[in-house]
Formats: sequence, structure tokens, C-alpha cells
Amino acid sequence: MTPASATRPAVGARTLAHPAREDIRIEAVLHALSDPVRLCVVRELAAADEELTCSRFDLPVTKSTTTHHFRVLRESGVVQQIYRGTAKMNGLRRADLEALFPGLLDRVLEAANRQAERLGEG
Repeated sequence: MTPASATRPAVGARTLAHPAREDIRIEAVLHALSDPVRLCVVRELAAADEELTCSRFDLPVTKSTTTHHFRVLRESGVVQQIYRGTAKMNGLRRADLEALFPGLLDRVLEAANRQAERLGEG
């Protein structure tokens, strides 16, 4: 039997609520991906292929609106956010999304990249 402290976060540790894989809903994912700012975040995370801090993103919105967009992405199951020290790290939940909705994320990213090229947004 493990001590109780081994199963709980350390005192003062910050954790964020994420939906379990089986609770992720297609309508929440599509809603999260429908916003241009959130789609930009997802495209950057996909291109980086690693976790990125929130401060890494140069978004054209206020800090409070940025926080809102990350919360929508997290609560929909598109991204996972984990604190590492004082930094909030963000990563795509690729495996979960692929298991639930095969090919969805890749197709959305391909379409978003084609649109950016077409509009000269690179």
C-alpha cells in the first residue's frame, strides 16, 4: 500500500481539470477549433510537436481573452495543460482525439494550413 501523499498532488501544487478521454464530445472539439485564435494555437502546437508555454504564443488578444481561449481548448479536450514550476505547459491531446475521431485533427490542420497559404497568412 502506498502512502496517501504519493497519490495526491503536493501541497501547493496546481492542477487543472481536463475531461477524461471518454467524456470528450465532438461538438465541444469542433466549437473549440472553430475560433481563429484557438485554431492558431492548435496549429502552433501541432507544428512545434512539443509542449509550449502560454507565453510562447503571440496572440492578438488581451491576456484575459488568451486565458479564456486556452480554457476552452482544455475543457473541450483538445489540449492538456500542466504546470511545471510557474510555467503552464500546453500540448495537444493527439492520441485521445485520434482514438475518438480518427483523422479529424489532421484534416482540420491541413485545411487550416491550406487556407492560411491561400490568404497569404503563411
